[in-house]
Amino acid sequence: MQALTAGITKASTGIDGISWNILGQTYVPKSLSEQSFAWHATFPPGTFVPPHIHPTQDEFIYMLEGRLDFLLDGRDYIATAGDLVRLPMQVPHGIFNKQDQPVKCMFWVTPTRKLYDLFWGIHSMKEQNPDEVVALSARHEVIFLPPPPA
Repeated sequence: MQALTAGITKASTGIDGISWNILGQTYVPKSLSEQSFAWHATFPPGTFVPPHIHPTQDEFIYMLEGRLDFLLDGRDYIATAGDLVRLPMQVPHGIFNKQDQPVKCMFWVTPTRKLYDLFWGIHSMKEQNPDEVVALSARHEVIFLPPPPA
């Protein structure tokens, strides 16, 4: 992985024209270095990222448009445009678009670790089967949590 380079990633593009489908959301990588990885995310209505933990990364989300519901360390939160969500490493969190409008936001993690490679792996799956996504994620330092008891 290379050092961060100076420049501008234009609004309509990502690194090398990349756009990933990750669990029904669109992720467009905007910046990548060993210390940090940033991407623009669009969450269509009804999409979500199940509760999980990043054991080796702090994660941040800056809300651009819409509303996301969060389960953060066992508590419910709501974030809307202009809010910054802080997700420290080791803290369980889930992300949900329960609204009827898409959500746009900027994510970043520090350090990058294996997340960029994980997104390539998920995007490249023929079908994003939950069991395969969970297993691949664990090998890339993202631990999905079991569903809560019914």
